[in-house]
Amino acid sequence: MSMSEFYFLGKITRKFSFKGDLIIFLDTDEPSEYYHLDKIFIKIKDRYIPYFIEKIYPYKNNSIRVHFEDIDDEHEAKDLINKEIYLPTNSLPVLEGNKFYYHEIEGFKIKDKKVGELGSIKYVNDKSPQHLFVVDYNKKEILIPINDELIESINRKEKLINMNLPSGLIELYL
Repeated sequence: MSMSEFYFLGKITRKFSFKGDLIIFLDTDEPSEYYHLDKIFIKIKDRYIPYFIEKIYPYKNNSIRVHFEDIDDEHEAKDLINKEIYLPTNSLPVLEGNKFYYHEIEGFKIKDKKVGELGSIKYVNDKSPQHLFVVDYNKKEILIPINDELIESINRKEKLINMNLPSGLIELYL
């Protein structure tokens, strides 16, 4: 399976016990949706390896405590610390309306109410406090804040996001 068939869910942050339990930070707004997982994929050397979950417990601060099958002590668990975890994209619920997953809208065109078509989304920058669409506009990279109030509609069939951007935002890049 290729990377496009998976989405990032979180990261194994530390050991919990001498019996091999691990703490996984979930990068999600709804950690409770993942309390019933039976399998996750751990990225090891650009491969996605399935790990089956024997027990899972809610933990604090968007985290879960997990005991994997065949991981029975802290030495075996230690090798998994700091590894990223993934799930298949086909396990995501389908979103409608103006809700979207970041990986879903890459390549969508952005159309502003005043300026018109701006270009295609290259990727989403989610490393800053304000998440941004990174758009290729006339061979220049422009940054557009992702904000519900700016998004008027999303047309998945046409791969188009209609926006009403603040006056002067696009002019900053010209």
